[in-house]
Amino acid sequence: MLLPRTNIEEKLALEMRRDGTQGDLIKAVYQFLKEDNAKEEQIQKRLEGSRKGVENRFCFDLLETDKIYHLDQIKKICIDYRLRFLDSKYFKGEIPQEGISKIKALEKDHGISIEGFKIVAPSKLFRLEDKDDPLLFAPIGNGYYYLIHRWGNDLHPLRKLMAWPFKNIVNLTMLVLLISFFATQLVPEGLFSKSSTQAEFWIIFFFMFKSIASVVIFYGFALGKNFNPAIWNSKYFNA
Repeated sequence: MLLPRTNIEEKLALEMRRDGTQGDLIKAVYQFLKEDNAKEEQIQKRLEGSRKGVENRFCFDLLETDKIYHLDQIKKICIDYRLRFLDSKYFKGEIPQEGISKIKALEKDHGISIEGFKIVAPSKLFRLEDKDDPLLFAPIGNGYYYLIHRWGNDLHPLRKLMAWPFKNIVNLTMLVLLISFFATQLVPEGLFSKSSTQAEFWIIFFFMFKSIASVVIFYGFALGKNFNPAIWNSKYFNA
């Protein structure tokens, strides 16, 4: 006769019934979940709120130094990739549970309630007044911020290149000149005269430049667009 195999789950349940602690355990679990949910609700309220000039009193010995960034570094990245650095209350996406869990863990380890959350993300992910790679920060003072969590997809590999013309007026002018040059090359030789001359080339080039520049200027004024350094921390849509 073969001995029956032991089901460890059944043995564990039997031991619990013998101790008579099942009811107490359920109460303890319920209380823990209740307190945990309350903490998450408080964190969510702080994420949706906004306090200026907050300095969270982190214990620096417990922080990961490679996640501490100065405002100047954040500003440079925002300008290079045409991103915004705004209060978390303007973020219209959903902060993932993993991010909330990291906030709870930080608050527990440091014995504080973190406030003044900031997020780096493309403009389309913010509720601006008038899902690409967001970063959640908390201020730690003296212009430094601690990176709590990153989620979503990576930015397009060409985003920095596509944002380059919008860094300043010089870059935009260079782009318009380059497009004008290629557009001029597309004009068939001898279209306006029997023989192609250098003077004709520059006349067509100047015409192309004026036409393309007019479209760019109209687009910029009509939609209220601005250059990257002016919008990286602006909460307004038309910027």
